[in-house]
Amino acid sequence: MTDMAVETTGKATMAGDARTRKRHAAERRFRLMGQLAVAIGVLALLGLLASILSNGLSSFRQTYITLEIYLDPGVLDKQGTRDPADIAKITTFGYAPLIKGSLVKVMQDRGVGGEADADMAVALISKEAPAILRNYVLADPSQIGETVEFNLLASGRIDGYYKGRVSMASAELDRNTSPEQLRFADELKEAGILVTRFNWDFFTAPDASDTRPEAAGLGVAILGSAYMMLIVLVLSLPIGVAASIYLEEFAPRNRFTDLIEVNIANLAAVPSIVFGILGLAVFINIVGLPQSAPVVGGLVLTLMTLPTIIIATRAALKAVPPSIRDAALGVGASRMQSVFHHVLPLAMPGILTGTIIGLAQALGETAPLLLIGMVAFVRDYPAAPPEGFFDPASALPVQVYNWTQRGDPAFVERASGAIIVLLVFLLVMNLVAVILRRRFERRW
Repeated sequence: MTDMAVETTGKATMAGDARTRKRHAAERRFRLMGQLAVAIGVLALLGLLASILSNGLSSFRQTYITLEIYLDPGVLDKQGTRDPADIAKITTFGYAPLIKGSLVKVMQDRGVGGEADADMAVALISKEAPAILRNYVLADPSQIGETVEFNLLASGRIDGYYKGRVSMASAELDRNTSPEQLRFADELKEAGILVTRFNWDFFTAPDASDTRPEAAGLGVAILGSAYMMLIVLVLSLPIGVAASIYLEEFAPRNRFTDLIEVNIANLAAVPSIVFGILGLAVFINIVGLPQSAPVVGGLVLTLMTLPTIIIATRAALKAVPPSIRDAALGVGASRMQSVFHHVLPLAMPGILTGTIIGLAQALGETAPLLLIGMVAFVRDYPAAPPEGFFDPASALPVQVYNWTQRGDPAFVERASGAIIVLLVFLLVMNLVAVILRRRFERRW
């Protein structure tokens, strides 16, 4: 036996000749290249995440001015009738003096500034503040005559100052603020009038105009995306699973089914903007559905998601061993009973995983939604389903695109924050896919 382990040259086989050493060296180089590629990918991902987090985390904090405002009946309801129609005639300009008077009173109580600083202090408040007061009064006219505490938004420049986006040097070159305003804001902050805290309104407020970035939120976009995902789930899951079961278990093998399989594979590789053109031509121009509506976005994303779900479902059905089918048929089960009672439950983890991955892909799509008009500026929330499916709405990726097109740096911060929210949704959906797969997975 020892003679077999020795070559004719007298060297041990384990020592290897020049060709063996060359193959081992090539293998080590290949392994090193793979590790280097993984490291580059991880570093690129970390750099991307660091950039998004550094720009977007500040959007989850906001600077507020807390004021107790007396809703003067002499200004808001001169007739004293509490008639909503008469109250609605008071524009936002009528609410501005109430804010100014309350702010001057607070400054006097805290010993900050004086009458000469009142106009400067008012300039620190967002232009959205009068609209907030007006909406509050119109929603509940009985509050007229009461003193109500409001958390009003600070202006975008003041908010950016406390987030490091605005400095004294940049304020000297900015016509929307000045170093004097920033120094006065510091005095208000020391007195407790200005407060920076977590910004819940970022998740609930609608979009805002170009001059009010501090008031912009994701409320309409989140609701619009939720409506679209609901439509995609209701339509794509049963259609995709039914088509997959038929093609995999019942359809005859001929040229027609081969053509269908090839087309499904090709549709999975079609650019998403093509589905947007299809939705624009069919659902809007021919069917006449409204633009910017979640129903149109949901239908377009359903068409885009179907190939992914069908391919994943067919792969899950193929992964079930043929012995399962043969055993079911052998004990007298019909073909349909074999599929629905035995094959489908075993393929469920793969089906659920493919469905959730398809939904996650649809959630992040932007191009098809741009073509069907969901890039429009929307401030009003869509109604509850089913009416809300036909109301104008936005979507998370479209909102990101919309904010990046605006000039104010505060909107870039908001866009990065929206990307973080979108990534969190995608991460949660993928985690759910993994959990469901492990939960329903069966081993044989």
